[in-house]
Amino acid sequence: VQLVESGGGSVQPGGSLRLSCAASGFTISSYDVRWYRQAPGKERELVAGITTTGDSVNYPDFVKGRFTISRDNAKDTVYLQMNSLKPEDTAVYFCHARAISGSGTSFWGQGTQVTVSL
Repeated sequence: VQLVESGGGSVQPGGSLRLSCAASGFTISSYDVRWYRQAPGKERELVAGITTTGDSVNYPDFVKGRFTISRDNAKDTVYLQMNSLKPEDTAVYFCHARAISGSGTSFWGQGTQVTVSL
């Protein structure tokens, strides 16, 4: 049972990346999912969240208009489309799934590195 992130890499400022968060061993449709990031020397911060059906999403101001979270429950995958990337977006990006059942069950992925530089 795990979450596996992929899609990270190195891009120039203004570029785009799409991250994927795939569930293995469980059905992600019963989980709210959030993407977080952590830069060296900084605390982990939330960058996007989505409810089980995708009918509600939320973003902090510093990524609004640039990042889009979405999900395909048939593929047990959640995505983070990142456009207009800036050097300050450089970080390790993690996904987190939390069960809506109230059981407290949650999973973290291992993280994927995103580097934005010239």
